[in-house]
Amino acid sequence: MTSLPVPVTTIGLLLASNIFMTFAWYGHLKFKGTALWLVILASWGIAFFEYCLQVPANRIGHGYFSAAELKTIQEVLTLSVFAVFSVFYLGEPIRLNHLIGFALIAAGAWFIFQKW
Repeated sequence: MTSLPVPVTTIGLLLASNIFMTFAWYGHLKFKGTALWLVILASWGIAFFEYCLQVPANRIGHGYFSAAELKTIQEVLTLSVFAVFSVFYLGEPIRLNHLIGFALIAAGAWFIFQKW
């Protein structure tokens, strides 16, 4: 049995964890009429699965990636997942200022991965 390369496994797990995280943190915004305590419990339940993916991703990836690189990968994935979530789940458009901000963050991420 062959295993996937560390970067593929790490990024795949982080991507999946970020999908859960985004729903845990922002999914309740479509249910503003639901009691706050109930959406908090639901968010915690969803976040459990996020952690079940995120913790192994960081453990597997650390050593191949530095901690700073792992955090940068997570942040880039978080913004990417959130942008899709915002448009398709919340129905909120991505505006030019958002794209410019995301591009600046991507430029910062590029610097993190440079070996100087």
